Amino acid sequence: MITNDIVGKLWNLCNILKDDGVTYHQYVTELTYLLFLKMAKETGTEDQLPEAYRWTDLEMRAAPDRLEFYKIMLIHLGTHGSSLVNEIFANASSFIKKPATLSTLVKEIDKLDWYSVHREDRKIQLCRKPR
Repeated sequence: MITNDIVGKLWNLCNILKDDGVTYHQYVTELTYLLFLKMAKETGTEDQLPEAYRWTDLEMRAAPDRLEFYKIMLIHLGTHGSSLVNEIFANASSFIKKPATLSTLVKEIDKLDWYSVHREDRKIQLCRKPR
């Protein structure tokens, strides 16, 4: 997967949010929270997050309960965990209305292979001729 693929997939997620009534300006906030949680898992820094309020906990929730848990999770992360996490999630809330929307976002974000992008970019850099 290359960087353009990731960008395209993120824009598709914005369309999913739009269909749920989330405005253009709210896309960034919604995706930032979810991507932060996913990247904490991917980078092994979940210890900065309180136990039971991590990506896997969100992912493992039953679809009908996931949205309610997510809203509670955002509030909890604003007051628990590291000071950095508290700052990121201070006064956090979600504009997502439908549980199916959040479930789709979680499923699609979980599929993204961030590290293959880095490897692809590195290969491209290595293959370029020096100037």
